[in-house]
Amino acid sequence: MQQDQALKKYTLLIACVASFLTPFMGSAINLAIPSIGREFNSSALMLSWVATSYLLASAALLVPFGRLADIVGRKKVFILGIVTFFLSSILCGLAWSIESLIAFRILQGIASAMLFSTGMAILTSVFPPQERGRVLGINVATVYTGLSLGPVLGGAMNHNLGWQSIFYLTGLASLAVLFLAITRLKGEWAGARGEKFDLTGAVLYSVGLVTFMYGVSSIATSVWAKYVLVVGFLVLLAFIKYELSIKFPVLNLTLFSKNVTFAFSNLAALINYSATFAVGFLLSLYLQEVVGYNSQTAGFVLLSQPVIMALLSPYAGTLSDRIEPRVVSSLGMALTTLGLFVFCFLGAGTPIWLVVINLALLGTGFALFSSPNTNSVMGSVEKRFYGVASSTLGTMRLTGQAVSMAIVTLLLALYVGNVKLSHADAGALTAGTRTAFIVFTVICFGGVFASLARGNAHGREPDKG
Repeated sequence: MQQDQALKKYTLLIACVASFLTPFMGSAINLAIPSIGREFNSSALMLSWVATSYLLASAALLVPFGRLADIVGRKKVFILGIVTFFLSSILCGLAWSIESLIAFRILQGIASAMLFSTGMAILTSVFPPQERGRVLGINVATVYTGLSLGPVLGGAMNHNLGWQSIFYLTGLASLAVLFLAITRLKGEWAGARGEKFDLTGAVLYSVGLVTFMYGVSSIATSVWAKYVLVVGFLVLLAFIKYELSIKFPVLNLTLFSKNVTFAFSNLAALINYSATFAVGFLLSLYLQEVVGYNSQTAGFVLLSQPVIMALLSPYAGTLSDRIEPRVVSSLGMALTTLGLFVFCFLGAGTPIWLVVINLALLGTGFALFSSPNTNSVMGSVEKRFYGVASSTLGTMRLTGQAVSMAIVTLLLALYVGNVKLSHADAGALTAGTRTAFIVFTVICFGGVFASLARGNAHGREPDKG
């Protein structure tokens, strides 16, 4: 009994620190992008690949690594991920050109795919169903804490110690996780041990998703993007056809066709991230280019959202252990829709206190949605699918992020045009921002119904799939 409690404690600690590192890195590096650009004399397009390369690598490999972890052992893949994350972080700090930095960011994206696809699956393996919502809520809270601390700590480190220090700090932190995982994470979890790994399906999935996501994210900036998008779509169709024909697919598609809770919970996550990910980006532009705040002041205004998310997520997770996750998540989606609707009326004269209060409302909505939705996904499948389930949810998150940014890029191109930000008209920027929030409100409103359609999760066995 004491051994079980110790395992639970260290599993939660390890999963939380690993979950903190990747969002912290992402949000901290955003503030260092101008410094990186000056050091390497880089174009804005090349700088955008510092973030995009990481995102694409991570999204493309989440499901294959999740499936591999289910077969060979989640702890093995997690430890390999931590080692790779440590090495890639140090290499990013030592980068000698923008091209080498992008190459090392791809490696870091591969590492984060190993961590994201296994961390949540290990948590779900160790904790019983009645405790799952609480621990997943704590895990989600650490993600939001990483997002909150990233701009503040990352900005200070970049200013005082240089952008390289952000990579070195996360590298050292991952070493601590590696030590704990090797010494304290006793046992191994492999729900699909002995099954064959579907390499052909993994390649089709990765190639299809990368080309599709690249096409979506570049549709407003590249003439070739629409062709790449079509190629990606066709490869994904070929992937679906192939997966339905083999015994041990990399992604069991019957989880979507026969498991209503799993399918609609993932759809709700995709919709939620598509409607909300670009909010911080839009408000950062609004606060600096329209209101006239500096980046530090804008960062503090934006903090109100992730701080509320971090504070409420554990309670939302615990609530979903007692009340149907469908109910709690749908309430969260409805509050998020309301917050997005309020921002449809954003203008140069909008009081800043109203922006802060509405960001807190959005933070409440996110918290009520995310932890219970994760609980719903992980509770709807058998143990042999935990790795695939957590990585599928992660893929929905990353794909939603790409869609959200694509919508904003397209609307800003239409309203502002292809001009430097310093030359952009504040009125046109505000109009584009308002239109983006109208689109996001409509998307999120549809998400409320997707969330409600998942059915009840409590009191029944996970679908066999």
